[in-house]
Amino acid sequence: MLLGSTAASAQQLPPPADSPTAGSAQGDVSVTIYNNDVALVQDVRSLALADGRVRQSFPDVSASIRPETVSLTVPDAAIVEQNFDYDLLSPSSLMEKAVGETITLVRTNPATGAETRDRAKVLAVNGGVVIEVNGHVEVLRDDGLPVRAIFDRVPDALRARPTLSVTLASTRAGSRPATLSYLSRGLGWSADYVALFDDKSGTVDVQGWVTLKNTSGTTFGNARTLLVAGEVGSTDDDGNGNYNPRRRRMTTTTLPGTESTARGQLGDFYLYPLAERTTIADKQTKQVSFLDAKGVAASAGYRFENGWLGSSEELRSAQSVLRFSNSGAAGLGDALPAGVVRVYVRDARGQPQFTGENRIEHTPQGSTIALPTGDAFDVKVQPTTVSRTRQGDSRWRTAMRYTLTNARGRPVTVELVQGGLDGGDVRVVADSAKGERRDAGTMTWQVAVPANGTATVTATFDTRY
Repeated sequence: MLLGSTAASAQQLPPPADSPTAGSAQGDVSVTIYNNDVALVQDVRSLALADGRVRQSFPDVSASIRPETVSLTVPDAAIVEQNFDYDLLSPSSLMEKAVGETITLVRTNPATGAETRDRAKVLAVNGGVVIEVNGHVEVLRDDGLPVRAIFDRVPDALRARPTLSVTLASTRAGSRPATLSYLSRGLGWSADYVALFDDKSGTVDVQGWVTLKNTSGTTFGNARTLLVAGEVGSTDDDGNGNYNPRRRRMTTTTLPGTESTARGQLGDFYLYPLAERTTIADKQTKQVSFLDAKGVAASAGYRFENGWLGSSEELRSAQSVLRFSNSGAAGLGDALPAGVVRVYVRDARGQPQFTGENRIEHTPQGSTIALPTGDAFDVKVQPTTVSRTRQGDSRWRTAMRYTLTNARGRPVTVELVQGGLDGGDVRVVADSAKGERRDAGTMTWQVAVPANGTATVTATFDTRY
């Protein structure tokens, strides 16, 4: 969308305001970066415009710009036409644009260092350079011999940097601010968390870092930067006309929160502004701290989920799980943008050691988070199908036994989950411990397993199949 004012009178266009090798720098830049590989760039530049129709170039726009999203606002001027010039200056592009033109070849004698110069016409550049020189046709070999090409000029179509060229109809001469806005690919961010768990105190220290990546092909200097947590809707493709749906990841949140947060919002999204302007260099990964919570209430536990009433011939490891809440009462009190949580525990010498990681999705404040960090070494579970009998034409009764073992020197609690119950009209007709049917697909028991001991849970299920 192009925004402007007034009509234009036709006249001959002057040459662009910049040359391919030098141009105006970016102006006052603001960058809003979203999670799903999209960013809004707003660039305010001062333009000196003549009266009438003029061509103005904006170098240093993102090389990954989505040209159809450009919005340009210029006081007392209307936008007639815009072009995004992304054919950048390089040795290969120079030679390709020189087809049909005459260049100078400089050959150096390796033995004497003497140079000879010949005028040559470039005939073709198709997997190699074909030239006509001194009345015969040659292939310019790429074999390391000391030959270089000199071009008389830089073609108008080539730019040293990605450039947006705009034809304006100005109603007056003079300088004025121009606000250029567009969406770009190649900019994204995620959150990375460091969680230091203290089992004795039952707390975890959580640090949150914004990890910002720029692969857009352009550096944004001294930019005001705002990060938006949430997946904004987009009909964008991959630049080649192919739509790439965003893969949804599994969440580790067990109970979504309902607390409001003081953090700024944009509609349904949360805002994370960087405190200071920063330069976002191309091909750079930048990290900025946004969360530092000490002494958050937490606990370590175990979880084991069995599939559809299935047996296992051997003991299987339970998952180690870190549980904590991002509620205000627990000591964290903030919404958590999606990212990876890396868990550390201090060893006997007091040194933090890495014990596992997992991903969380965008998590509202007040949520209860159960983060699996790996398989437990000493806590095992063996599910066994004891019997399966027909109860009429369409019903079956299945007796299950779950044997839990604990090789640790202290008691543990295992969250035992029988999954796969959402098909076949499953009913739990008996169990040896009081369980909870949290949803149609699962039955859950909290099983206390003594130190260096075992525990057993039995349950009988009535099913349609």
